[in-house]
Amino acid sequence: MKSAGIVVEYNPFHNGHLHHILQTKRITGAEVLIAVMSGHFLQRGEPALLSKWARAKMALHSGVDLVVELPYYFATQKAETFAFGAIALLHELGVDSFCFGSESGDIKTFEKTANLLEEQNEQIQNEVQKWIKTGISYPKAQSLAMKNVLKDVSLLDTSKPNNILGLQYIKAKNRLSPDMKAYTIPRQGAGYHDKQPNKSIASATGIRHSIFHPNGVRLDGVKPYVPNATFTELKKYLSTFGVLHHWELYWPYLQYQLLSAKPKELQSIYEVEEGIEYRLIEAAHQSTSFQQFMESVKTKRYTWTRLQRMCVHILTHASKEQMAAESDYPSYIRVLGMTSKGREYLRNVKKTLQIPLIAKASAYRNLLTADIKATNIFAMGLPSNKRSALLNSDLLFSPVIIP
Repeated sequence: MKSAGIVVEYNPFHNGHLHHILQTKRITGAEVLIAVMSGHFLQRGEPALLSKWARAKMALHSGVDLVVELPYYFATQKAETFAFGAIALLHELGVDSFCFGSESGDIKTFEKTANLLEEQNEQIQNEVQKWIKTGISYPKAQSLAMKNVLKDVSLLDTSKPNNILGLQYIKAKNRLSPDMKAYTIPRQGAGYHDKQPNKSIASATGIRHSIFHPNGVRLDGVKPYVPNATFTELKKYLSTFGVLHHWELYWPYLQYQLLSAKPKELQSIYEVEEGIEYRLIEAAHQSTSFQQFMESVKTKRYTWTRLQRMCVHILTHASKEQMAAESDYPSYIRVLGMTSKGREYLRNVKKTLQIPLIAKASAYRNLLTADIKATNIFAMGLPSNKRSALLNSDLLFSPVIIP
């Protein structure tokens, strides 16, 4: 079976994602489509709106044949590590090609930039460190370093979020699976951060902005911008649990962690560096909401995204030692859901897999420690009388099956 892979978060699945799926199948000729999807906490350091099983169901109803989870150790990391983990899983699953959305839409520009970065890596990294010492963020420092070192070369615009991720996909592909074919399609409609829709396509950011209305959660406004399966799942989740997940639901737990921990304890948490633990503790004393807390601690050096990821790691007690030990390479393939075609594909490749394939998690709980912990903390965002439905669900739930 000819296969193609995509890397997704689906927070939530919308019409732009459906366009991506249809175009991926068209340009790759794939008979089976495999999605590597983040779990309950996402690359930008946010809790997902809905559980990973609900999001997997959205994907399977909209053209994906197999959904596997990107482990916590990769899903909540900077672009380079996130992309490496995702491409590694597609490599392990033996996919023939993968396709990603980008602002550029030109795969040759990605490949040219990746090759030049490899050739000039040492000089660029030295330049990055010089810029970081001026107090700017790493992404900005990297963009400036590339411009300085590769002055007269027409390169990818790495100020755009999807271009940044796409470049890391290509670098990971070159390192792990050179024979895997890469494709990119231009993003349609609203931009990544846009809060206003463009015709029938709105960004996930815009959809979440519309959902979380000042007067409460509202779904009707997003109906034109999501497939029916997504709208149905959003309504069902909200009806069942009473909430869609967002950071303010976790603020009491984060504040407790910050107020009860000693600075030295926070220093052991991944991404807590350069004495920022003192700033975090001070802001926790003075803030009454997550929004206020973030506005208090944000600086040019520490972007909103980097701080959110830091907060996720504080919630999950993810230590520097743990993250360093586990983020070298994925150690398992966790199946979240599949169609009959996805099941057939797994049967065909199962004997060639080099890492464990996990459908029922109970026998692999030692491998899934971080994902289980992330799920249980995610469940704490639900009302107290609803949490039991998600607590320990990693060990209790089977993959979603769609005929």
